[in-house]
Amino acid sequence: MRILMVLDHEFPPDIRVENEIEALVDEGHEVHVACYTRKEKASIDKHLKATIHRIPISDFLYKSSVACLKFPFYFNFWRKFLDGILTDNEFDAIHVHDLPLAKPGYEMAKKFNLSFTLDLHENWPALLRMATHTKSLLGRILSTNAQWERYEKKFCKKADNIVVVVDEAKSRLMEIGIAAEKIAVVSNTLNFDHFASPSTHPDPDYITLMYAGGITEHRGLQFVIEGLPYLKQLPKPIRFWILGTGSYVETLKDKAQALGLQDQVLFEGWKNFEEMQVYFGKADICLIPHMKSDHTDTTIPHKLFQYMYAGKPTIASNCAPIERILNETSCGLSYYHTDPNDFAACIKKLIGDESLMAATKSNGVQAVEKKYNWDQDKEVLTTIYA
Repeated sequence: MRILMVLDHEFPPDIRVENEIEALVDEGHEVHVACYTRKEKASIDKHLKATIHRIPISDFLYKSSVACLKFPFYFNFWRKFLDGILTDNEFDAIHVHDLPLAKPGYEMAKKFNLSFTLDLHENWPALLRMATHTKSLLGRILSTNAQWERYEKKFCKKADNIVVVVDEAKSRLMEIGIAAEKIAVVSNTLNFDHFASPSTHPDPDYITLMYAGGITEHRGLQFVIEGLPYLKQLPKPIRFWILGTGSYVETLKDKAQALGLQDQVLFEGWKNFEEMQVYFGKADICLIPHMKSDHTDTTIPHKLFQYMYAGKPTIASNCAPIERILNETSCGLSYYHTDPNDFAACIKKLIGDESLMAATKSNGVQAVEKKYNWDQDKEVLTTIYA
């Protein structure tokens, strides 16, 4: 089959999309990707044996995406772009990544008689409820949550196939009336072809905690920092590496300073994937402290499976999919998401029990080798197109 994937962001990179492209190409499908560029990238390009079609996007159109359900500018931009690609090339299927472009994707599927797959990386309405730009008065006017919920339900019902990342996301869609038989779970599991366990090792003089990812309020890092004073009686000094950038960095720095933890909480900035692997090779424990919400209860981060396969115990907040996997595999511990004392208790329990620490390491590796890997999930994806 010839498949056109549609992304409303720059590409590459995107781990999930790249994994999907490779899986489909390996099955003999021809994959093209339509995306915009704000970085003056080539209009036609090749990546992972896929053809990339790019179109420059103005600042106005880029910013108008927040109001795409109220005003036509953003959708019209995509309609014209996709119509041109589909007129010049014959395709069998259109595969839209994430909810925003479901409408123009479905319209093109109807016009050109294509099968339509909607690949939901996120619980989009829930994500927008947490977004800073939708909390302002103007944001609430331009992007109402009720509109997005109706939009999601409408186009999920119109899709031939829906792809989600965890069982909890499938259950959520079923609860709003989407037929279970057209929802496939393709998770953000680890691709052995693109991941090697780090060769670096923890410093024996420290207990090193590590977080990598975006730095915003809902990532829950403030509760980790507030939990560190409860860990003063450990046998070795504790340090906390934070890798990433975001709008909440200065707030967290101020919090660390106020608690006298500026020498323990180390902000390392954004790191690429290879650099990040070096860091978490040197970490004793890796953290996923996201605040629990209807968004984090229906999605899963790639890094959980990376930590598991690297033999790193994971301490995570009680977001439903992460807590389920930690309990199922015994590869780490979970705590109540806004409770610094509960977080500290998990660290103490893990550090104070050498047999538990060893078991969490080996359990994580085994769980990825047996179940939580891309070799398993890609079979679900390729079955859709078989």
